[in-house]
Amino acid sequence: MTVHPRSLVTGGAGFLGSHLCERLLNEGHEVLCVDNVYTGDKRNIYHLLHHPRFEFMRHDITFPLYVEVDAIYHLACPASPIHYQRDPVQTTKTAVMGTINMLGLAKRLKVPLLQASTSEVYGDPEVHPQPESYRGSVNPIGPRACYDEGKRCAETLCFDYHRQHGTAIKVVRIFNTYGPRMHPHDGRVISNFIGQALRGDPITLYGDGRQTRSFCYVDDLIEGLVRMMATGPSVTGPINLGNPAEITVVELAERIRRLTNTAAPLDYQPLPQDDPRQRQPDITLARQVLDWAPEVPLGEGLAATVAYFQEAGADHDVSARHAAAPGAFKQ
Repeated sequence: MTVHPRSLVTGGAGFLGSHLCERLLNEGHEVLCVDNVYTGDKRNIYHLLHHPRFEFMRHDITFPLYVEVDAIYHLACPASPIHYQRDPVQTTKTAVMGTINMLGLAKRLKVPLLQASTSEVYGDPEVHPQPESYRGSVNPIGPRACYDEGKRCAETLCFDYHRQHGTAIKVVRIFNTYGPRMHPHDGRVISNFIGQALRGDPITLYGDGRQTRSFCYVDDLIEGLVRMMATGPSVTGPINLGNPAEITVVELAERIRRLTNTAAPLDYQPLPQDDPRQRQPDITLARQVLDWAPEVPLGEGLAATVAYFQEAGADHDVSARHAAAPGAFKQ
C-alpha cells in the first residue's frame, strides 16, 4: 500500500494556498486544507473537494489545532491592506498567536514548518534591492503595522522555537505575487487595475505612479515554496521569493490597458501612509540555495490573469462585501 505524505496548508482556500494544495496533490501528497474563509474563498478549492487525498477543515488558527501531519505550510493571514486593516487586532492575533499554535503543533509532531513571511518586513526600504540581511524600515505604529510587525514577530517566533526547541523551520519572504484566483476586491494593484480596466472605470494610481514593484507569477512562487520545504534541516531561511524584474506602477497600468483593450483614463490619488516607494527582491540566496528563479514573463502572466478575470467576471460581483475603502489599495 502506497503511503502518501500528509501536508497541512493553513490558509489553503486563499489565492496562494489553493495553488499550493493543488501542487501538493499533483505530487502525491495527502492535503489537509485549513481555512476560516475570512479572506479565502471556497470557490478556489471546489475542484479539489472530491479528490480522495484532499480534506478541507474550517478552523481559525488563533485557536489550537490537533491533527497529525508530516509537514506544515503556514500561509494563513490576511495579506492585503484592505483585508488586514479591516480588523487589525485580529490580523495581529493571526500572525502571532496563529504562528505560535502552528509552531506548537510542529514541535509536538517533530515536523517541519514553512512560514510564509512577506516583503512587508522590509517596510519602506532604504536599501534597494532588498537582501535578507536588510532589517527593514517599518513604522511600528502605522496602519500597516498589524501585518508588517505581525509577520516580523512570526519570524522571531520561528527562530526562537528553532533555537529553544529544535523545531525545523523554513522561512520565506514572499514578494508581490499575482495570477488566477486573486481576489478581485483585495486592493492589490494588479487585481485593482484589471478589474477597473474590464469595467471601463478610471484606473486608480496612488502618488505619481513612479513607485516600483516586482511581480512574481503564482506558479513560480509555488515552485519556490516546494523547493524550500525540500531543503535539508540546515536551511532555515529567511529566503526571498519574488521576481527581481522591476516595473513602475504607471507602466503596469499601461500594460493592462493594452491587454484589456480599454481607453480607461488614469486617475491619480494621494499616496497612502507608509506605502513603499520601491520593492524589489534580491534573490541571490534563492538562486544559490534553491536553484530557483522566476521563469514566467510578466506579459505572459498578466495575459493569463486577465483571461481568468474575464472568465470569472460575473462571479466576482458576489464578493463585493470586500469592496475597498478609499486609500486602502496596495501598490
